[in-house]
Amino acid sequence: MSKSLHDALGQALIKKGLIKEKAFDRARAIQVKKGGSLGGILIMEGMVDEKDLMPVMSGVFNIPAVNLSRYKIEQDCVGLIPEKVARQYRVIAICKLGSTLVVAMSDPLNIFAIDDLKMITKFNIEPVLSTETDILQAIDKFYSHEGRAWSEMVKGGGEGEIELEVVNAPKEEFDIGDAALEGETVPIVKIVNLILLEALKKRASDIHVEPEESSMRVRYRVDGNLHDVLKIPKKNQNAVLARLKIMSGMDITESRVPQDGRFKIRAQKKEVDFRVSALPTSFGSKIVLRALDKSSLSIGLVKLGFSKYAIERFKDAIERPFGMILVTGPTGSGKSTTLYSIINQLNTPGRSIITIEDPVEYQVEGITQIQANSDIGLTFASGLRSLLRQSPDVIMIGEIRDSETADIAIKASLTGQLVLSTLHTNDAATAINRLVDMGVEPFLIASSVILVAAQRLCRVVCPSCKGKGEGCKKCASTGYYGRCAAMEVLSVDDKIREMIIERASTDDIKKYAASKGMKTLREDAMEKQRQGVTSEEEALRVTSEE
Repeated sequence: MSKSLHDALGQALIKKGLIKEKAFDRARAIQVKKGGSLGGILIMEGMVDEKDLMPVMSGVFNIPAVNLSRYKIEQDCVGLIPEKVARQYRVIAICKLGSTLVVAMSDPLNIFAIDDLKMITKFNIEPVLSTETDILQAIDKFYSHEGRAWSEMVKGGGEGEIELEVVNAPKEEFDIGDAALEGETVPIVKIVNLILLEALKKRASDIHVEPEESSMRVRYRVDGNLHDVLKIPKKNQNAVLARLKIMSGMDITESRVPQDGRFKIRAQKKEVDFRVSALPTSFGSKIVLRALDKSSLSIGLVKLGFSKYAIERFKDAIERPFGMILVTGPTGSGKSTTLYSIINQLNTPGRSIITIEDPVEYQVEGITQIQANSDIGLTFASGLRSLLRQSPDVIMIGEIRDSETADIAIKASLTGQLVLSTLHTNDAATAINRLVDMGVEPFLIASSVILVAAQRLCRVVCPSCKGKGEGCKKCASTGYYGRCAAMEVLSVDDKIREMIIERASTDDIKKYAASKGMKTLREDAMEKQRQGVTSEEEALRVTSEE
């Protein structure tokens, strides 16, 4: 922007009483020192409101201003500019006029951006002015990973494809079924159903419904990564949130404290539980729905990606009548799925199986499941102490978090129960030291623990576009489809028991186990890469250095 245009903009803003001369001079000084657009600096520094600045800039620069929230953007034009470039320059293509591409820009005098856009699109560029906020919202909407705008999703199918069975819902429901979306005649109920159905179609493990200042964002987590799906108009936010809360059995009148709930749906010939968490934020309740597909529990350890070595060690461990099996790893590494898959194998009429969890993730027929609740004194330790009086054969503890729980669990595994649980450690051998740190005597650990497995999830190379590296429709152009487990399985033998009692170091235990055939997480992941299951980049990403 030339000095004369700077002066003209400053004079216009001062004349309209939108800024003081000293404040404008300060903004100019910031621009000279740090660079960037003057308009952006004025907004970022809070000197001028974005909506007030646009008409003034339009008049001074003689460039038309466009309200993108009311403008019908041509979907086929948007893709002419790569998303990375659009975000870098804060631009979005809105229409074509012959050989000219009309592009909304927050800084329409950025000649470097215009030159780049001309070279990339092979069109002449006609800039129009829009607010950075509106442009970023349009980018989020039209460059969504699934490539579908809000209006397209609304017009999509879904009727008759999803049957909702609401669990723990109140008897009285607020009448929001006929609430219509802005600019649409589709009821909120159908939109919520469509969001759920799309999540199942895209294999999403989580749905994030996130209120923002001027809209509400919906994202899906697919194969461990979050992707934008759509933006819901702000005026429809409360109705969507209320519908989700009603389905989950939550109090829709309460938005100041966190809430938890769950519901069940039947769709695509399978039953899926959703565990729901609502968290109060500045712009409304953020809701995250965790999809719990029980069909994944019956596919077995082979289809979860376990190596032959890992499967043999697990098989030996779960055939024992008592002892402790631990699965370690960070949140989201698939520990619960592994434990439930084992429980599913053990779930026969001849066994009594009790779990204590926080929260109960999968609801499985044939086993007794207890929801821990520290608010009423039902902790892991107290619940474990009580359930032992029920004479179970198998116990699953959601997580060993404290010394009291660890001590009771260890003693239970020594007195006739098979105990399964999780710990948060980076590798298998470190779990031994974690129990020692919790105050458990080494001789008790040595006598009770029979297997420790560390786990990570690797994305699987998409079979439909394998070798091309371009991605395809099936994998939404990511190049990956599904995940498998990389495992480090430490089977406790007599030598390791001696090492535990002698308080040997983690490294020494790990070296000995490796000499007996144990593969580290990195080695198991790289073996999957050599087999073509995953990529080298993915194998290195999910495993730490040795």
